[in-house]
Amino acid sequence: MTQAVLVLEDGQVFTGKSYGAIGTAFGEAVFSTGMTGYQETITDPSYCGQVVIQTAPHIGNTGWNDEDNESAQIWVSGYVIRDPARIPSNWRAKRSLDDELKKQNIVAISNIDTRALTRHLRDQGAMRVGIFSGELASQPISELLEQVKTIPEMAGASFSQTVSTKATYVVPAVGKKLYQVAALDLGIKSMTPYLMAQRGIEVHVVPSDISAAQLLELGKDGIFVSNGPGDPATASHAVALVQAALEAKRPFFGICFGNQILGRALGFGTYKLRYGHRGINQPVMDRKTGKVEVTAHNHGFAVDAPLDKDSETKFGTVRVSHVCLNDNVVEGLECLDVPAFSVQYHPEAAAGPHDSAYLFDRFVDLMGGKR
Repeated sequence: MTQAVLVLEDGQVFTGKSYGAIGTAFGEAVFSTGMTGYQETITDPSYCGQVVIQTAPHIGNTGWNDEDNESAQIWVSGYVIRDPARIPSNWRAKRSLDDELKKQNIVAISNIDTRALTRHLRDQGAMRVGIFSGELASQPISELLEQVKTIPEMAGASFSQTVSTKATYVVPAVGKKLYQVAALDLGIKSMTPYLMAQRGIEVHVVPSDISAAQLLELGKDGIFVSNGPGDPATASHAVALVQAALEAKRPFFGICFGNQILGRALGFGTYKLRYGHRGINQPVMDRKTGKVEVTAHNHGFAVDAPLDKDSETKFGTVRVSHVCLNDNVVEGLECLDVPAFSVQYHPEAAAGPHDSAYLFDRFVDLMGGKR
């Protein structure tokens, strides 16, 4: 194996072996605690601009298949694992993870202590990072560190135009068409329109630069805003679109970035988390029922809304509907006077968990006039 080195912006260095393509990778270093689902993770557009560290020690065991991608490509800027599988084994596997990373020119590093790296990021916070493999790994660390410090930070970053579809496409309803929804693509995952289609929804997936008039025309029964990467403070056009939907009292559902966009449309601020929530084992409480759901997360920003009281906004009363039990971060919003709600986590998560899939049924009920 060729040597590789990982350099964090605070000067911490981890030396390992190259994996995937040879070259350089830059981005924000974040860790994901999922034990499974690495293929779904790295094809999630929400990871655009980020170098993902897998905390699970063994990655690549099931190889790579052609069914489980969440989008048309790998979106992570770089990839970090501890022990790569020597031989992938799964009846659906078409090739190895290493082969797919090379095919898509994704630079990765293996054989490093990902637990130590994760603990460092938990203590110091997410930060910029560079992966250097091949001959580049032998350059002086001081020179590599300077390269890392020149890349943009995630705060203030905008990726919606990068990850969004360039043209509207339609995912037809399965069986009888009950509703027509416009889904604003800020980094949508393929599972999302699939789950809506299963419930009789014809989904028009629209680009991020669509006009409000076009959005409302295509979303005659409801508006959905997807997950996605970047700082919600930069998404002024998406905020304006959601405000138009709220003014029209069009049933609205938002996931992840969509939750942050709804929050900003309602007048709340957003802020960057120290190291974010990423993984498929995050406990969230539905404050209405007291039920705790095990959920999938991928967010580095959160909505700044009060937990101890309802808030009065220009669109009426709003309350925090869900909260993360690890750190009390806002995980959902519910509007009481307009038909709108959102969650910060991923009810569409593949490869699971599926505790929160009922939220798509709630969206159907909202469009059917049931509150």
